[in-house]
Amino acid sequence: MSSHSFSRRHFFFGSLLAGAVPIGGFGSVPSLRALGYKPFYDRLNVAAIGCGGQGGVDLNDAARTENIVALCDVDVNRAASNIKKFEGRPLYRDFRVMLDKEGKNIDACTIGIPDFMHATVALACMERGKHVYCEKPLTRTPWESRILQQAAIKYKVATQMGNQGFSAEAHRVACEILWSGEIGDVTEAHVSTTPGTHPTALQSLPPAEPVPATLAWENWLGCAHDRSFSSDYVPYNWRGFFDFGTGQIGNWATHTAGPVHCALQLTAPTSVERVEDIGPSSITFPTRAIIRLDFPARGAMPAVKVFYHDSARPSAPDAYHVPGMENETILPPMFNLADKGRPRIGVHPEGAYPRRPRPHLPPGQRMGAGGPGVKVFGEASEPAQPGILSGNGSVFIGTKGIMATCARGEGVWLLPASRWAEYVLPPELLTRSPGHMLDWVRACKGGDPGCSNFSISGPYAEWLALAAIAFRVPGKLDWDSANLRFTNSPEANKLVKPVFRSGWEMKL
Repeated sequence: MSSHSFSRRHFFFGSLLAGAVPIGGFGSVPSLRALGYKPFYDRLNVAAIGCGGQGGVDLNDAARTENIVALCDVDVNRAASNIKKFEGRPLYRDFRVMLDKEGKNIDACTIGIPDFMHATVALACMERGKHVYCEKPLTRTPWESRILQQAAIKYKVATQMGNQGFSAEAHRVACEILWSGEIGDVTEAHVSTTPGTHPTALQSLPPAEPVPATLAWENWLGCAHDRSFSSDYVPYNWRGFFDFGTGQIGNWATHTAGPVHCALQLTAPTSVERVEDIGPSSITFPTRAIIRLDFPARGAMPAVKVFYHDSARPSAPDAYHVPGMENETILPPMFNLADKGRPRIGVHPEGAYPRRPRPHLPPGQRMGAGGPGVKVFGEASEPAQPGILSGNGSVFIGTKGIMATCARGEGVWLLPASRWAEYVLPPELLTRSPGHMLDWVRACKGGDPGCSNFSISGPYAEWLALAAIAFRVPGKLDWDSANLRFTNSPEANKLVKPVFRSGWEMKL
């Protein structure tokens, strides 16, 4: 194996535990069992922090192969179906109480809660030696991402961010196509997301409402500053507010930018800039925006500019027209590698994400991701138009051609489509995933580090969090990654690290 391919493998799987894994796994060595690693044949004892919504998906995914020993959720209405399904397990409303009382029984934790509490909860788990699977986006701010990277090393635990596309077959094929030289040098890439269903462009906070009896509001607020409850925050629409979420960056760009990050082996950007802003707000993310990030050369790869098109609309004047592709469908079909003999593998075990029935809606209405009864905000998505990047996906502009991926990296092709029809896939360079949750479970038992462990997903989450800051501060922001600061904007530096409520401060 060449040194070049070796480094690429470790770009995916990290080097934190490389060379340290006994043949029988960590569980085969008594001294390493003490670190919390189990033999492969033993089931992990998993606690779920967040049991409704995506947290419930993670809970059920872990339960396919491991033991669920405790549940924690601040909203028992949101988590009701899973609380009933796992009846008999201890149920807590405060993760701190659960960790104190159940710590001896817990090997690992899944964390599926609002963005602003990810780092606080993940660090508390890691400090206690618990392996951590934390939903995307890893953190709301770059400072928190850096802390979690350091914590994973300090506490020697297995980690994974829940950006399932990193385990997708097409995600890895996209990397292999680019590394083969098929599209030449890439100096420009574009990432897009559809409009969300959460609040955007609000000019005032929602009015106060009575706190439902089923919600522990103070526990939900956690490290955030005190404010009155509103159903515009809970259970889903918190993600549109700067104080709580990361908008479509955390909701979907964490997925769609994944192939760009990995295939281009991106490091830290040197600058980030908001180049378009429609519907600005000091409270929520705007209606639509375009962010530019500049990354330096990486080895033989030239410097690259990455444009993020938030809530992309093909009818917008600023819509990105892919050069020379006026009559082409830009984004590939999902799981289109089946046409080339590659199975649908890696994202999740078959059946782990059952499709929920969606109620019939009157014309002009749409379902919010929070489910029935949750207020839907924002603009509706538009049908794709030939030649225009819109929807959830990415485009790589190379000196010898163009490549596109869709969704979580679950589809990939070359443009024009006629080129893809004749294309023969390159040899597999990267190892394949058994499924994103199983990839983490394997790491918890001493196997290869997870493909989105914090040594990989931490730097990725950092630059996504920088893009979120650019929504709030105008002008080109020059970034000094080594010192975790902007060199030309005191205003932007105030957003690098959260301001924690008293008693909730984080330190490593």
